[in-house]
Amino acid sequence: MQSFEEVRSHINARYNLRINDPYLISFDMATEGGARHQGLHLAELEGEDGRKYLRISTPIGPLTGMDAKRCLRFNWEQRVGYLAVSDLDGSPYLHLCENRPYDVLTADELNRLIDEIGPLGDRLEKAVSAGGDAF
Repeated sequence: MQSFEEVRSHINARYNLRINDPYLISFDMATEGGARHQGLHLAELEGEDGRKYLRISTPIGPLTGMDAKRCLRFNWEQRVGYLAVSDLDGSPYLHLCENRPYDVLTADELNRLIDEIGPLGDRLEKAVSAGGDAF
């Protein structure tokens, strides 16, 4: 995968895109055998050195009432994915994210990341929202 267009083509063959913008795509992934779903967003980022990255992210829930210390401990224990804060509809939301440079990204690696980030994001959402499934 050397470009966002290659990523878009690969993802569009596996999922129905909800958002299909020039540098942002979004789709829903079934989790828990189809009983739940998790929205994933893929976007292109550019580093300070001009290197291109793919960000895979999924919203977890509103940051309000979250224990930052607990979130940082979770980050420390993870091997894939990290927690970040981004606005969603004007409010701060906790997101699970992963960035990969295109020059080392393969289709298999992209599939593996999606297969890990989606279900993990759904489990985190379920944990922080008392079982809810908003994202």
